[in-house]
Parts: sequence; structure tokens; C-alpha cells
Amino acid sequence: MDVLGNLDALTDEISARAGEAEEARRLPADLAAKLAETGAFRLLVPSYLGGLESDPMTALRAIEKVARADSSTGWCVMIASTTAVTSAYLPKDIAQPIYGDAGAITGGVFAPKGQAVLEGENYRVNGHWNWASGSTHCNWLMGGCVVMEGGKPKLLESGIPDARMMIFPADDVELLDTWFVVGQSGTGSGDMVAKDVLVPKARSVSLMVDKPQSDSPLYLFPVFGFLALGICAVALGNARGAMDDFLALAHVKTPQGSSKVLAGKSQTQVEVSKAEAALSSARAFVFSEVERAWEKAKTDGEMTLETRAKLRLAATHAVRTAADVTRVLYDLGGGSSVFLASPLQRRFRDAHVATAHIMVAPATLELTGRALLGLDTDSTFL
Repeated sequence: MDVLGNLDALTDEISARAGEAEEARRLPADLAAKLAETGAFRLLVPSYLGGLESDPMTALRAIEKVARADSSTGWCVMIASTTAVTSAYLPKDIAQPIYGDAGAITGGVFAPKGQAVLEGENYRVNGHWNWASGSTHCNWLMGGCVVMEGGKPKLLESGIPDARMMIFPADDVELLDTWFVVGQSGTGSGDMVAKDVLVPKARSVSLMVDKPQSDSPLYLFPVFGFLALGICAVALGNARGAMDDFLALAHVKTPQGSSKVLAGKSQTQVEVSKAEAALSSARAFVFSEVERAWEKAKTDGEMTLETRAKLRLAATHAVRTAADVTRVLYDLGGGSSVFLASPLQRRFRDAHVATAHIMVAPATLELTGRALLGLDTDSTFL
């Protein structure tokens, strides 16, 4: 399936409906269904489940392409595709009812905001999760939970709490309409609540200790690393979309007090050059590291700490660079940028919500720095 080609045929509609998604504060259901038809949600699902088992570069380009049309829609594609990596960790007979349907969409929250108590062959799950992006159009959802024993967290041999992703039908949880935000407004990232939901043991996954059922090199990429790279693909696509929007404005706007259109001003030319260099360089760093990691995964069958650190560093750097680029372009647009009719204001707001995600927050630079310096590093979430 040519996912990138399928998305090309849909990007004009995605862009045209960006305002609709933002006003509704969620991705329109019919647009989510059309995206499912492109295969974008199944890029990282194993082939034995009918998934595309794509290379990571293609998956990131797909997310980037959608985000270039609209960042919120790109974010929803990112969440659905990256959470689908858990399909490779589930027993095949458990994964089939979830991921065997070509139209299935999954989502959820990795953060262990819930609690799970083992009762026979099931976990009893209670939890309240924020940031459940794209949840309104999902068939299945998942939430991170700390496994409890005797009223206390169960600890792994490493001494850290046993946290598992619990996977449940979307109808088993309550979605709260809490998504009133400054940016990424169309993602429907409200709260998710589970009350005494029973989840079979086999339908839970530990992303820290469980091993993939598939031996594909794709699943040597760390799950949390994939999430960071997905966020970075959204940020890169959004910044490239901001460049598109600004270039269109620059050729028709004549600033007050000037006889030249915006594109004819020397300051514009200098700042656009610097922005282009920064954005292209950050993107090149990401794809260079992803391609290097992919080749090592295929040939060596492993993912070293240094490789994981470089992937996270490239992702964090790209997200923050993309935000800087959108700010520059927003500033260059002048007074035109502040109107809701201008896509530049939405690009600016969306970019600065992406930077808030914990997977690409400034603190990740300490983690990657420790790894690159050869110091003892807790690589659990790297």
C-alpha cells in the first residue's frame, strides 16, 4: 500500500478542514475514517496482523506530511500509529481482534496514571489520564497503570514500579471533554477515566520488560523513542507548513509604510534563509540518525544506548528548532499573523504545545547528555 501517495490525495482536504477540527476541538470522525483508509494508522503494525510493518522513515514522513497540512490532524495520526507499536508486544491471538480490522484505530496514554490490581486472570483497572489525544475516534484505548499488590506498587527487580499498558475497548472508559487549550486544539486530547474495568492479563503490556513477539528489526526501536520521533515529525511538518503559509503571504502583503511587498524586504530574505537552514538541518539530523539506527537494527539486531540517545537528541532538537522557526515566521508576518484567519497564528500555537511534551522536554537533554558522556544512565524511558 502506497500510504504516502494515499495521503497526498487527502492533504488538501485536511488543510481545508483545519479550522473545523479546531472549532470542534477534535478530529472529525469522517476524516479519521478516511485517514484509516490510507493505511497511516497501520504503518507500525506487524505484517502477520495485516499491518504494513513499514520502515521507520516512511512512518515519520507520513506523520510529517499530514502535519504539514494540519498539525492537529498530524498529531492524531502520530498517536494512533505510535500506540499501535504495542501490537507487536501482544500475543498474536490477543492482538488479532484489536488490530486485525483494517479500519481499527487505537490511542491512549503511556503515563502510568492508573492502578491495576490482579484478580485471577484479569487486572481490575482504575485510573484518570490526561492528554488522551484522538480518543474520540478510537476503537481501542490504552492507559499506563502501576500494578498494585497489598495496597503498594509492585516493584521490578530494578526497584522501579511495575507499570503496564492496559488495553480496553473504547466503550469501557469515559471520555471527559476537558480539552480547552491554546494549541493543538483539534486533537481532542481530553481526559480518560476507567472505573473497575477488567482487563485480561494477556491484554496488558510492559514496555520496560516485555519483548516483542515479532523479530522484525522495526521493533528494536524503543517504544518511547518512537513516540519522541513521532512528536518531532509533527513539529517538522507544522514548521514546514508555516513556511508554506508565510511564503504565500510574503508575495501579496505590502507592510504599512513600505513600497515593497514583504518578500522584497532584505530583512525578510535574511530571516527566511536562516529559518530554512535551521529547519532543514534539524530535519536532516533526525532522518540521518533514524536511517543509521535502522541499518544497525537490520544488520546487528540491536539498538545500543548511544543510538537511542542520538535518536532522542535529534527528536528533541528538531521539536525545539521547529518552534523557533514558527516563531520567526509568525513575527515576520507582522500584524497579519494575529488574526484567526491567518494560519500562522495556529502554526505558532501548535508548535509551542508540542514543546511541552515530556518526551521532548528540555530535561531529555540531560538524559541524552549522560549517555553521550558515558555516565551511568537510566535508559528506561530513552
